[in-house]
Amino acid sequence: MEFRDLMRKRRMVRRFRREQVPPDALQRIAAAAHRGPSAGFAQGVSVVVVTDPTRRARIADLAGEAAWRARGRDPWLSAAPAHLVLCVEPGVYRARYAEADKDPAALAIPWWWVDGGAALMLMLQAAVDEGLGAGFLGAHALEGIAPLLGVPDGVEVLGVVTVGHPLPEEPTASVRRGRRPRSETTHHETWGG
Repeated sequence: MEFRDLMRKRRMVRRFRREQVPPDALQRIAAAAHRGPSAGFAQGVSVVVVTDPTRRARIADLAGEAAWRARGRDPWLSAAPAHLVLCVEPGVYRARYAEADKDPAALAIPWWWVDGGAALMLMLQAAVDEGLGAGFLGAHALEGIAPLLGVPDGVEVLGVVTVGHPLPEEPTASVRRGRRPRSETTHHETWGG
């Protein structure tokens, strides 16, 4: 698949068939998280692969899927056959930037979030490349996920990438609104240029 086609096909998927994701495809998608940039080559991004239906149902409960469904939406997290829980380790970055060849002042930017965002995008694109769909729910909506998955102290959960065979769905209000014009978001030479 050409990269521009992959970008065009990538969208947030929140409806999945119950069909399982082939384990080798799931491993390739999870591995894509480790192919992105790594500030200082700190390598502080990790992924927890969750396919157990009971554990996925518990994650859906933590996310408030019952309230989601009460608003007339189809099940999302509980229906997704795989969850890839994306985690970052700020301490790994702090330790790396404390080394002699790095400038600790560079941590004014929390590079773990930058690397985590790059890993997220690579996993979303890898899912499309596998002929699958993927969605993302941020950890702000998942209080209690770290203890559920045994995520150690010092590791922060960024969110859950849901993966599966997509079902058709109606565009959300956000999608119907459309993208902002490029003239408002791409600037040349200066902000107003």
